[in-house]
Amino acid sequence: MVPLSTVLSGLGAWGVVAGLGLGFGLWSLLSALPRARWPRLEARLVPHLLDVSAAARAEVERARVRAPLLGALFGPAPTAARDVLLRWLGGETSVALRLRQAGSHRTVMGFRLRQGAAAGAGALLGATVCGWVASTRPLAAAAWIALIAVGGGGGVLGWDLLLSRAAAGRLARLREELPTVAELMALSLSAGEGVYDAVRRVARASSGELGVELRAVVTDVGVGIPLAEALERMSRALALAPLSRLIEAMSAALERGAPLAEVLRAQAGDARSERKRELLEEAGRKEVLMLVPLVFGLLPLTVVIAVFPGVFILRSGL
Repeated sequence: MVPLSTVLSGLGAWGVVAGLGLGFGLWSLLSALPRARWPRLEARLVPHLLDVSAAARAEVERARVRAPLLGALFGPAPTAARDVLLRWLGGETSVALRLRQAGSHRTVMGFRLRQGAAAGAGALLGATVCGWVASTRPLAAAAWIALIAVGGGGGVLGWDLLLSRAAAGRLARLREELPTVAELMALSLSAGEGVYDAVRRVARASSGELGVELRAVVTDVGVGIPLAEALERMSRALALAPLSRLIEAMSAALERGAPLAEVLRAQAGDARSERKRELLEEAGRKEVLMLVPLVFGLLPLTVVIAVFPGVFILRSGL
């Protein structure tokens, strides 16, 4: 039989926990009620300063919290953890640049959420492997932790690698399309069209990645952004060296009054020469790899084909 003192102490502990929960809930409800007073001057000015003030945007985010007490107590911890995680994973600037280069419309936070889901899937896979191994033989706790950590880290790094590969692939396609697009713009300028008309014509006629970017430039110009600024914005967003040189040459030609068609043809020639040099360098690197199947595959097979009939005849005594 359980002593009465033990029962009373247990009930007292649960009473303390229930009282704390009740008090915390009532405090949260009271803090969420609208305050019966006139709004302050800064509260009335904040909605009009969202475009120019980071403090105003932070104030609005705090005001949107349903329970200000919970937000004040637990809000800073997830924010700090998110900042540390973002710094460890490379920062928002690198992810935003690669998302832009890959042509993705996802936000950095959306990418991080998918990366977190991939980390969870990798950790679950690691736990599954641990469970399968543990069903046959004992497995130490350190092995469990290591495999789960490796699975989660693999999910994070794998998703980041997929983004990098997508960005690199799209940049390669943009680099290949650049000479052709530059020559088409030069042809339009030689026919008597203006710079904006040439950009719009090439954007409408192109179906590649650079055509998509030029259509975005045409859209920006249509809403009032100057053509030079829209082109420079595209160049900064993509961070592609041949495209940046082309935009700088176009801007310089427009400022100095130089024949823009000749400048575009020269830039197209330079881009093709650079691409040819890159192909030669890549071929030089692949030449060594091409020797691997030759040395370890074709040559031994040739020797076997040449020697085996003679060995077979000698052994058979024919």
